[in-house]
Amino acid sequence: MVAFVGSLLVLILLASLIVPMAKRRPVGTPLTWGEAMVASVYAYFLMFWAYGVVPHLWLTWADNELGWRPDRILYGPGDIVKPQSMEGWFPFTITYQSIRDLIAVTIYVIFLVAQVWMWIWWQNRAKRADAAATAKASVTSGYGRPLVRRG
Repeated sequence: MVAFVGSLLVLILLASLIVPMAKRRPVGTPLTWGEAMVASVYAYFLMFWAYGVVPHLWLTWADNELGWRPDRILYGPGDIVKPQSMEGWFPFTITYQSIRDLIAVTIYVIFLVAQVWMWIWWQNRAKRADAAATAKASVTSGYGRPLVRRG
């Protein structure tokens, strides 16, 4: 559990470093070769961590410490999902390994959605900067005086 939670914290820390960098870097500034190489290594490491390390540690934790094996059947509270093959009413058997794998897929989907959202957020920096500049320019004259009518 410690390794899984620690890997999530490292992922959150690594991903949160992108926000201050995006706010500090001027829009439209060309990348140097060195900056592009550092950014690509950082992005690759972040994706390796998100899609490789975190799901692996979840599967390891679920297999070893939680004991979610294929021979453990999920009955649920009050035997609500007890399968018909074991005199229950539920039409199919759910193993803990299936739940483990569904959680792993959910981890992948959450990270994919977060990655796409971060790329969109990064690409729309120019639109946010233009909107802020337009809002500032619309309330001032060409000389910098406010264009607000009093009374």
